[in-house]
Amino acid sequence: MVDPADLAAVEAQLGRPPRGVRAVAHRCPCGLPDVVESAPRLPDGSPFPTLFYLTCPKAASAIGTLESSGLMRRMQARLAEDPDLAAAYRAAHEDYVARRDKAAEEEGMEPLPRDMQSSGGMPERVKCLHALVGHELAVPGINPFGREALDALPDWWADGPCVSPCVEERS
Repeated sequence: MVDPADLAAVEAQLGRPPRGVRAVAHRCPCGLPDVVESAPRLPDGSPFPTLFYLTCPKAASAIGTLESSGLMRRMQARLAEDPDLAAAYRAAHEDYVARRDKAAEEEGMEPLPRDMQSSGGMPERVKCLHALVGHELAVPGINPFGREALDALPDWWADGPCVSPCVEERS
C-alpha cells in the first residue's frame, strides 16, 4: 500500500493523478518521491512497460537539458563501439524485464511480452534518459547510462522540494 501523502505528492508533481503506482522506488534528498514503481499493466489492463517512472519535475527538467545537449547521441555512439558497455546495458535491460515480470506476478497480471522494449530504448538504443535515470535511482549500480546521466545532473533538490506540501522526512 502506497502512503496517501506520497500519492498526493506524486499527483502534484505530475499535475494529474498517477496511474498504477505500486510503491515509491526512490526518494529525493528533500524527502519526496522522485521515482515510483508502476504496475506493468494499468488498471484498465493496457500495457505500461515503464516500471520505474521519474516523477520529480525538477529532475525531469534537468534531464531534459541533458537530452537536448546531444548526450543521448553520444551515448548511442559509444554503445555501438564498446562491447563491455553494451553488455552492461543489456544486463540493465534484463534486470528491468525481470523486475517488471516479478511485479506482474505479484499483481496477479499477465507479464508483458518478453520481446517488448523494457525502457529508455534498452537494450539496443539510448532513447530516454528520464527512464534510464529512474532505473538507476531505483536500483543503484545497474544502469550504466542512467548512472552517467545522474552524475551529470545538478543537485535539482538543492533549492527545496519541487511541490508543496513537503512530506515529513521519513526514517
